[in-house]
Amino acid sequence: MKTKIFCDSADLKMNTKIFCDIAEINQIKKFNKKKIVKGFTTNPSLMRKAGAKDYKSYAKKILKVCPNKPVSLEVFADDYINMKKQALKINKWGKNVYVKIPITNSKGFFMSKVIKQLNNQNIKLNITAVYSANQTKKILKTINKKTKVIISIFAGRAGDTGKDPVPEFKKSIMFSKRFKNVEILWASVREPYNFLQAKQLGCHIITVPPSIIEKIEKFGKSFDQLTKETVKNFLSDSKKSRFKI
Repeated sequence: MKTKIFCDSADLKMNTKIFCDIAEINQIKKFNKKKIVKGFTTNPSLMRKAGAKDYKSYAKKILKVCPNKPVSLEVFADDYINMKKQALKINKWGKNVYVKIPITNSKGFFMSKVIKQLNNQNIKLNITAVYSANQTKKILKTINKKTKVIISIFAGRAGDTGKDPVPEFKKSIMFSKRFKNVEILWASVREPYNFLQAKQLGCHIITVPPSIIEKIEKFGKSFDQLTKETVKNFLSDSKKSRFKI
């Protein structure tokens, strides 16, 4: 049985913060002006897609555009020593920086040592590539209860494999309640409805691509409005194509 989720325009005054998942500078400029957007997340793939050639200089451009909202910048080293070195450097780039650390390296080794050391140095972290509540539990056992930590759970990618991410979020949120410094983030968004799911579950943050943020801003339209807009689009496209029967 599916749980019904109701939403009206008032839901945009939500407790679940919306971050924008993007690294393209012009898009960051645009979405930084939106009140609905409370922060930004990036990763090496998004940086590459945005055309970044030099990681440091490009990241500093992002921080110049967005100096007052949280910005997550990810390490890309795959070993403990270099991961920590990169994290310490990234942390110095801005007071609003959250250093993104993958929960494991590419070989599957839990990065507990680097997470613990950075956390104890009061470095704000975004632990990424998390999929399960068990992984959340391991992170919580590693960190203190003072320094800010975001735990990013990848809902969409889990769903792509036929796995339901919702139970993992429920348990992760329950585990994290003892930690006032921890926020659970819904990552890997596939559709606007994910925002409503994240909100109902009690996720602290959801990070969303620009195209989906624009759809979320339109929440509250009636079915009649949607029908009219849909038919208008069909009519417009048929006229542009000069269709005849």
